Amino acid sequence: MKAARRYGPGDLRVEDVAAPGIPDAGWVKLTVDAAGICGSDLHNFRTGQWISRSPSTAGHELTGTVIALGEGVDTIAAGDRVVADSRFWCGDCAQCRAGTRHLCTSLGFVGEICDGGFAEQAVLPARLLHVIDAGLDERVAAMAEPLAVALHAVRRLPKTVGAVLVVGCGPIGGLAALLLSRTFAGTVLVADRNRDRCARVARVTGATIVDLARDAIVAATANAPLLAAVEATGSIAAFNQLLGVLDPGGAVAMVGIFHGRLDIDPNVLVEREIALLGCHAFADELPEAVRMLGELSEPLLALVDREIGLDDIPAAYERLLAGKSDGLKTIIRVRQPAGKDF
Repeated sequence: MKAARRYGPGDLRVEDVAAPGIPDAGWVKLTVDAAGICGSDLHNFRTGQWISRSPSTAGHELTGTVIALGEGVDTIAAGDRVVADSRFWCGDCAQCRAGTRHLCTSLGFVGEICDGGFAEQAVLPARLLHVIDAGLDERVAAMAEPLAVALHAVRRLPKTVGAVLVVGCGPIGGLAALLLSRTFAGTVLVADRNRDRCARVARVTGATIVDLARDAIVAATANAPLLAAVEATGSIAAFNQLLGVLDPGGAVAMVGIFHGRLDIDPNVLVEREIALLGCHAFADELPEAVRMLGELSEPLLALVDREIGLDDIPAAYERLLAGKSDGLKTIIRVRQPAGKDF
């Protein structure tokens, strides 16, 4: 079968490899229908930060169809369509026992601990799979995992009034803006240096585009307080600009993956009572995200950047790292629709 395998930083190869055999007890084999490229995939490609096996098949945002069951699996049946939880937790540490598996002391991820979804077939633990509606578009299903990440970040923000700002209109920021546009009573603002991508997110969500300048924020909100923000860029420069426009008493949900270290005056946080809220993956939001996919199908599809095949993944990485995207998500269609040729 064909798979996109990671050998090291900057080294991703699409190769023919042996298809997985009979799954072990508690595991499930599936044909991969579609998968999404995540910002963490790009970060790992650039830095190798989370490469623990080489070669390994990348891809933790995936949906597929079950074709074989390991011994003892009774929660899923052959033929079921599923999406995968990306988190590979131990189940034994204090965090796992407390129900906060996303904070597991030995947490890993699909595509790291085990091979992921950038392949024609994958084998995953049954505990990670959630059954979805058989009629759901596979492109929409492939966005269940990042939607759960965005939902977790939005839920980390305090309930507030006025305005909320999303900095970064990539996959997580754009999905956060979509969720906020449906749940937040005040003004939703979006900012991104990629103007085309920002415009698409604003068009789909109804959010207002702003620059990260205090006068622009005041004008867009009619001087309503800005007390909540989602930082989804991982840019230190953007983060420092965000601190400059956030009103006292505000909170930032930090979900971007940073390159480099922050250099801020902690007295700014103390004197203005600014809360920095780390947001790691998601807690128990994936089942709810799955339930939301049907009603969100139209805007989710409108946010798709491109659809590609497995052979196109390395070029897609280079394009995305260069910032050449006017949408949120590049979807890999592994099971090609009839009549479609990539």
